[in-house]
Amino acid sequence: MRQRSRAVESRTAGELTGATGTARSSGVPRVTVVGSLNTDISLAVPHLPGPGETVLSPAGADIGAGGKGANQAVAAARLGAAVRMVGCCGDDEFGTALRAGLAAEGVDAGGVRVVTGAASGLALITVDAAGENAIAVAAGANGLAGPDEVAAAFAAPCEALVVSAEIPAVVLAGVLSRARQAGTTCVLNLAPAPDGAAGLLAGGVDWLVVNEQEAAAVLGQPLAGPEEALAAASALARMGAGNVVITLGAAGAVLARAPDAPRPEMAGAPGAPGAVAVPGFSVASVDSVGAGDAFVAALAVALAAGVGPADAVRAACAAGAAATTRRGAQAALPRPADVLAATGAPWPLVGR
Repeated sequence: MRQRSRAVESRTAGELTGATGTARSSGVPRVTVVGSLNTDISLAVPHLPGPGETVLSPAGADIGAGGKGANQAVAAARLGAAVRMVGCCGDDEFGTALRAGLAAEGVDAGGVRVVTGAASGLALITVDAAGENAIAVAAGANGLAGPDEVAAAFAAPCEALVVSAEIPAVVLAGVLSRARQAGTTCVLNLAPAPDGAAGLLAGGVDWLVVNEQEAAAVLGQPLAGPEEALAAASALARMGAGNVVITLGAAGAVLARAPDAPRPEMAGAPGAPGAVAVPGFSVASVDSVGAGDAFVAALAVALAAGVGPADAVRAACAAGAAATTRRGAQAALPRPADVLAATGAPWPLVGR
């Protein structure tokens, strides 16, 4: 039987507009992120290359910090959380730069293990003129995460724990198991969805965040389009997730909750009982790299601060949209003022 954490059951709903949330007594929600750290090499191209095709970039390559876990940690810090990062990097110059970058953003990188003799993770990213991207990743040290990282995830208390899937599935499973035992609110981002992803949900997870392709991979069947996302989210909730979010890019997201969970509510949001469509924001998008990570981080911070489920998803949509208005991964991750400027939506807690 699925077990939902005590933290989820105690959350109270809050309005997105003008809300401040109810964080812990210090006023700063605590978020721990378990995931990958990569160096990103990004190329702007006229169109994404097809099989066997070489596409020339009119500009030089941009090299910067990335990795889904590190992106989520930086995004959460920029949006007002006290953040710990747990993961692995190599003992190379890339790893040194990645740890320094986290520290510069105010992220506690004490949980990042340096693996002797390993290369740090590396991602090659191509971005077309419409802002769409294609990414290839060399896992490097990220693939060596293991029991040490499971233990490090619980070395300090937090209101929300984020786990993302560019690390071995056995680590995801270990963190989810410990989170259920500890009653810690956990946000699982299956991006990309690993083999056997459905098994990760069977024991129960508070929040699952996937896009349409990842949802299809977990369900084992394709989604014909956004109109099927509500039904797909409800199906994923029945598999063991207390709350399921399927992101739909510019169209926003859908939220479904498990049959035994309180129903989500949002004025004007269509959907069947137990599932709602959360509209997106119209922005001038130039680069979608990092938008999903901004979404996940924003959701975790809002939940940690006590914002209700549907309004937390709406806030996450705003942060994700804002991230698409600038190029790069971590460079484009928004602060509260950026979210407001891009979308007109105030961030529901005070940023640092």
